[in-house]
Amino acid sequence: MHVERVPVPVATRAPHGTTNCYVLGTDRALLVDPPAESDALDAALSDRTVAAVAVTHHHPDHVGAVGHYAREHDATVWCRRGREAAFRAAASVAPDRTFVEGTTVRADGPVQVLDTPGHAPEHVAFAVPDGVVCGDVAVAEGSVVVGAPEGDMRAYCSSLRRLWACDPDRLYPGHGPVIEDPRATCERLLDHRYDRERRVRAAIGEGARTLDEITDAAYEKDVSAVRQLAVATVRAHVEKLAVEGQVRWDGERAAPA
Repeated sequence: MHVERVPVPVATRAPHGTTNCYVLGTDRALLVDPPAESDALDAALSDRTVAAVAVTHHHPDHVGAVGHYAREHDATVWCRRGREAAFRAAASVAPDRTFVEGTTVRADGPVQVLDTPGHAPEHVAFAVPDGVVCGDVAVAEGSVVVGAPEGDMRAYCSSLRRLWACDPDRLYPGHGPVIEDPRATCERLLDHRYDRERRVRAAIGEGARTLDEITDAAYEKDVSAVRQLAVATVRAHVEKLAVEGQVRWDGERAAPA
């Protein structure tokens, strides 16, 4: 199946300043994550029939043009079952159909839905014969934001391990270039999370109790410019550790288990 990546400029926290929209197929294409209207995307779709539109998750930098391209191409709009209201609020359009883990969305060929929560609770990926459109689960460089309360670090690490086990030929991420070494990338991202987790656990062991105290101790660099994101990330790590019985957490203060 033909996969075309179209980076679209959009307001996003990603360093590239773009979100990748993917066109899967040619004769009856599935459009994934149209973040905004763009000339480049219009050109990519000019000689195609778009049969369906779907998103990996509902963040604003992935859903902004769902309604526009669905109307322009009279396409079926899909979303995660059980998340219809949230999808409609985010995309300003109601879904026509819903999918779950294992659903096959038909384009030129089969596109299978994979549950990959963590970055967002409704996050999914789309498996095609030569790879996986993975949204914000993985990036070729840097790391992915997983911040509580919406982000779930335990689920995110499980999603990375799932992609590693799938061993696709390549990953098509929501931001940045195509990932040609999926397993190595998943391992790098997991190592990053486990290293941060060790730092968080050590900070709590050494007496840090509040999220601000843990953040100050767990980061080796100045995070003042992204303080809110850093604290949200630390909270996600603390919540993961608490579920696993490695620390105690009452919602405000942490302590060694």
